[in-house]
Amino acid sequence: MSLPSTEVQDPGAREGAGILESRLTGLGREEFARDVWGRTPSLTRGASGFADVFSPSAVDELISRRGLRTPFLRVAKDGATLPSSSFTAPAGVGATVADQLDDTALWRAFADGATLILQALHRTWEPVADLVSGLSAELGHPVQANAYVTPPQNRGFDAHYDVHDVFVLQIEGAKRWVIHEPVLPDPLRDQPWTDHRAAVADRAAHGTPHLDTMLRPGDVLYLPRGWLHSAQAQGQVSIHLTLGVHAWTRYALAEQLTRAALAALGDDPAMRRSLPLAERATNGRNEPGGSNGADGTGGVLDLVRERLLAAVAEADPAPLFHRARRSQARPAPLGPVAQLAALNGLTTTSPVRLRKALEPRLEGTRLHTRVGHLDFPASDLVPVARLLDGRVRTAGDLGLALAGRLLRAGVLVPADR
Repeated sequence: MSLPSTEVQDPGAREGAGILESRLTGLGREEFARDVWGRTPSLTRGASGFADVFSPSAVDELISRRGLRTPFLRVAKDGATLPSSSFTAPAGVGATVADQLDDTALWRAFADGATLILQALHRTWEPVADLVSGLSAELGHPVQANAYVTPPQNRGFDAHYDVHDVFVLQIEGAKRWVIHEPVLPDPLRDQPWTDHRAAVADRAAHGTPHLDTMLRPGDVLYLPRGWLHSAQAQGQVSIHLTLGVHAWTRYALAEQLTRAALAALGDDPAMRRSLPLAERATNGRNEPGGSNGADGTGGVLDLVRERLLAAVAEADPAPLFHRARRSQARPAPLGPVAQLAALNGLTTTSPVRLRKALEPRLEGTRLHTRVGHLDFPASDLVPVARLLDGRVRTAGDLGLALAGRLLRAGVLVPADR
């Protein structure tokens, strides 16, 4: 079965659009959210040229010149992951790192048909990091990136599903993708495909594919979590980027709501009381309302349910939810030498701005960010609030003392970065 696809006619005409529209799907954020997000796979032909993001030369540089260590790379062959000891080695004289990538071993594995998987490229390759940061901000969900480098006519993994949504960006070569409908729709992070291995294998072997297609450079495939997929390179080396979107779910929100409710119950003296002793139940001397259980907890259980439901109804999960979101990603890179130079050279005309990807949230007099929190006197709240729009300010606009404090905390950066 083929999937209706979108073909981007004129990428240049979408200048100024978001990443979803300009580089990935040709769809605006609202249209993508309404018709595609979390619902169905989507194939976009000729979405964008990705040479500015990743390339074969980037693969070679990362493996041979960047001194990467595991787990920044995995190697897979015939559907299995090879042990890291087979492609790592000591870094040489003057270094104490014993598990850096061994480019000779990796070359031999690659020539023998293994797929190289460069993981967490949003931490090691700046163009990918910029794309991931922008997409995460646009979607409101954490995003990470891996690259899959597959030799001709080889596959990496058997049919499986991911517990996160993915955008597959074909960089080099061609790869055949076979997609089947889920055996477990919308799996949570603790519900991996290996828990349903038999059902996955049966669906892949005997089910009718939802999509069987060839991806070529510039094509983008979106898959919601849970959709089964396998891929095989064709007559040349295939390189594709997978942008994994770790979607926040209703279940995750329920977790935060429950934690907020339990925190509130910890302040309730009645809820901190011990349960009745079991022997008191057999002697008929239970606490009032606690006589309809073998251990005297029947009435207490009703009380706990009542208090818990009330706490859930009144709980505000927002602080915990935002704290969890901040922990899922890192802020934009910060160079200590350049930052010190900016601090030492600070004047009233120095242009500054909020560091990107901080997930800032001002609650009362406290600013929460991915690099910690800061408390401010009332006199600083107005300029701090103005900073949150991300626009460039001068240190004089903020006040030199406040600007210096924020630079030192790694919250503020020179406007040229």
